[in-house]
Amino acid sequence: MKILVAMKQVPARDSVLKPSADGRWIDEDGLQFEMNEPDAYALEAGLQIKEKVGGEVVVLSAGPARVGSSIREALAKGADRAIHIEQDGLEGWDSLSLARLLAAAAKTESPDLVLTGLQSDDAGRGETGVMMAELLGIPHATIVMKIGVEDGAAKVKRELEGGWFQDIEMRLPALLTVQSGINRLRYATLMGIKKSRTKEVKVMTAAELGVEAKPLVVLEKLAPPAKKKKGELLAGTVEEQAAKLVEKLRFEARAI
Repeated sequence: MKILVAMKQVPARDSVLKPSADGRWIDEDGLQFEMNEPDAYALEAGLQIKEKVGGEVVVLSAGPARVGSSIREALAKGADRAIHIEQDGLEGWDSLSLARLLAAAAKTESPDLVLTGLQSDDAGRGETGVMMAELLGIPHATIVMKIGVEDGAAKVKRELEGGWFQDIEMRLPALLTVQSGINRLRYATLMGIKKSRTKEVKVMTAAELGVEAKPLVVLEKLAPPAKKKKGELLAGTVEEQAAKLVEKLRFEARAI
């Protein structure tokens, strides 16, 4: 069984972010980068499936040369090999353009199962995996909490709103976007780190995949939220003030 895990490298979670000089993305000078945490859970899910049913886990990632460090981390944890679409300037790309790039590479592998994190820690759109599935022409499920593979089918448990869950079964090949926290992440062992140095990392470009290295949507401006303080006195009885406060927290501040 071939399991493809799409992985993104993002700024470290404790990074202090500020817009770049041109205002089109964040200033990356001095930033540390790491594997996107939701994708780390997708990788762990793929490794656990491999341990149960056999096969191989292939990591797929796109980005500049620095992405290689996260790829090596995935290989050290147990992935068998990797594909690196080495491409500068992917920062701020729209989800569909990224999905087209990843789907083109995925087609060269014909995987039985594609796993991605639910969303990325930087953009947080939660769209790329779903779009990949559509471009690959395979079924998909989102916010997956549990995965079982048996007899050419995937049995998954999805998280819905309001504390509800859904159990579904789909034929393979399929794509699943994995919810963070569904498993316990493993650490790379010393032996795994040594083995990762000899594992294959296939470097490709957008041109080799027949995909134009140009986003469909261009991000023109990125800016931090405006800082503003505003006080408001609520009139009426205590009960009326409480009702107004709840309404503002719910519909204006969206805090409840």
